[in-house]
Amino acid sequence: MIYRAARPSRPQTFCCLLIVALVAALCPAAWADPTAPGSSDRQITLAVATLVNREHVSRHPLDKEISERCLTTFLKELDPMKVYFYQSDVDEFTRQKDVLCESIRRGDIRFAYQVFHTLLQRVDERVRTVDALLASPLDFTTYEQMVKDSKLAVYPRTPAEAQDRWRQRIKYDLLVLKTSEKAEKKEGKEARDKLTRRYHSYARRMHQMSSDELLELYLNAFTTAFDPHTDYMSPDTQKNFEIAMGLNLEGIGASLMSEDGYTVVKKIIPGGAADKDGRLKLEDKIVAVGQGDDGEMADIVDMKIGDVVKLIRGKPATFVRLEVIPASGKRQIYRIAREKIELKDSEAQGKVFDVGRRPDGAPYRIGVIKLPSFYRDMAGERNHVADFRSTTRDVRVILDDFNRRGVDAVALDLRENGGGALNEAISLTGLFIKDGPVVQVKDADGFVKPYYDPDSDIAWSGPLVVMISKFSASASEILAGAIQDYGRGLIIGDHATHGKGTVQELKDVGSLLLGVFNGPSLGALKITTQKFYRPDGDSTQKRGVLADIELPSLTTHLEGIGEADLDYALAFDKIDPARFQRFDDVDPGVCDQLRKLSQQRVMASEKFQKTLRNIARYKEYKAKKYQTLNEEQFVKERAELNADKEEEHVLEKHSGLNNAGIERDYYLDEVLAITADYVTLENAVKARQEALGASR
Repeated sequence: MIYRAARPSRPQTFCCLLIVALVAALCPAAWADPTAPGSSDRQITLAVATLVNREHVSRHPLDKEISERCLTTFLKELDPMKVYFYQSDVDEFTRQKDVLCESIRRGDIRFAYQVFHTLLQRVDERVRTVDALLASPLDFTTYEQMVKDSKLAVYPRTPAEAQDRWRQRIKYDLLVLKTSEKAEKKEGKEARDKLTRRYHSYARRMHQMSSDELLELYLNAFTTAFDPHTDYMSPDTQKNFEIAMGLNLEGIGASLMSEDGYTVVKKIIPGGAADKDGRLKLEDKIVAVGQGDDGEMADIVDMKIGDVVKLIRGKPATFVRLEVIPASGKRQIYRIAREKIELKDSEAQGKVFDVGRRPDGAPYRIGVIKLPSFYRDMAGERNHVADFRSTTRDVRVILDDFNRRGVDAVALDLRENGGGALNEAISLTGLFIKDGPVVQVKDADGFVKPYYDPDSDIAWSGPLVVMISKFSASASEILAGAIQDYGRGLIIGDHATHGKGTVQELKDVGSLLLGVFNGPSLGALKITTQKFYRPDGDSTQKRGVLADIELPSLTTHLEGIGEADLDYALAFDKIDPARFQRFDDVDPGVCDQLRKLSQQRVMASEKFQKTLRNIARYKEYKAKKYQTLNEEQFVKERAELNADKEEEHVLEKHSGLNNAGIERDYYLDEVLAITADYVTLENAVKARQEALGASR
């Protein structure tokens, strides 16, 4: 996502990163239900309401439509499948749907507490229902179906309806466990115990929600009523953003996730403290944390993952003790020295591959650059650190190495790149073009400002390919769109990128309220103030950047991922094109030939054909609005394609949790083959043009 940070000095423009579980801390632990708004909540709410009303690009008034959207979103966040609230609860909430904006404008968020306290009551009731159901026999031979489409789901009207909905839900959960990859460990009593723990753990976490977390949740329901990318960031969320942008943190270097109340290790950061120690392994469960050599071991079972991360993080050269249940083995306590961890997996990586044959018989050498984000160490920049971390600097080093090694073409992989610093996207694009506008930005008043390549230097002038997916968002789309508009390179991948074409400005709430920039942290408002456009005048909003050559991929068909799938997304539009000089490095005839050659290889590829079959089954599965609860049918469907598992795998891959660097799989092989064909055909076109020129 794209942001412009507001601060007393020169504004800094930047974009949002996908922040993985490693830095997913939320707010301080609260071991009792939130009872009433905190002391600063009213002021924060007033500031957020004022800023959104005054500065959002849509200039949408705080009216009944926004109030209704706010209520809809808040209920959806708390109870997405409509299994906790009764219809009577929702009817009671709906009586206030037309006045929520007015209450928020006054700084009054008592409605959030009314809804949340009702939710806690219903959660406790449902946990008792779950316990009773899991203690009773369930029939898996009957032919019944459960609604799986949240749009078709309705709130139960009576306790009997709620009981039946949860009976179906528990049957589904047990069937999922039976057909999981570790099914032999999920049968009978153990599976039921696992579900008991899951729902009790969820209830405890909900009761642990702090006032700060509830404020953030409710204000985001309000702000996202204007567009999906305007939201309030709590102090801890803001801190995590800066950690991700700077690609470093202080801790042990492990990605953690909460699973059924346990904190589970999902990734060990290469070169980090845990990696060097060597004892902590993937899928290990951390159950207690102690500070230093003799600090009391705090039980973290059922603790919110954000609070766990806070306990484990700390200053370099200090020690943390972890009580661990290994994936296999007895409980152990590991004493690990914290240190500054550089998130190497999130920085630019380069690798050279030999592909095909040149006319002289030697293989083509193609350099691949994997770029997970457009990062920029803003803290280092503020502190005038001479060599602060920068995407453009790192990619330039890789390109210089490619030039020394005589590569024939460069492929820039943005498939997992959800955004980053806007100025990095502009300067990085400038490494491939001589000069001209990279992106245009329009504000709420219709004023258009182009942003230009900052210098005339070209770090790579040869053939260029940009790899995209539906996860390529914002800053990625700026680069891909500019490369395509300039005719500078080929765009290969999913049908289109994510489709986010809006600019956000990050405003520090504390400095706005108190008038001092270094005052107490009260979080920040990320607000959409502008829209960006490609050099040719097209917005990427909802449409994205279309691939020149599309390859089969499940990510193209994932629901809820693209901008067009998000609630209240702003519309696509156009402005006048900017003036720029095209390179025309992509001949239309060559592009047509490349598509045909690629299609032939895809049709002959067993792995691509398997992908196409999986896509067809996935689309068929997703088109179904109901899920069978008959065990025989369920097992048969899962044997053909576990669509939920496929989705989970893809989402995990694109979150960066399992980023293993640049891997040469069948998909990259096809991109490399297209790139080699591209070099061959473009060289042939140039040779013909030169020969024609000489004959004249």
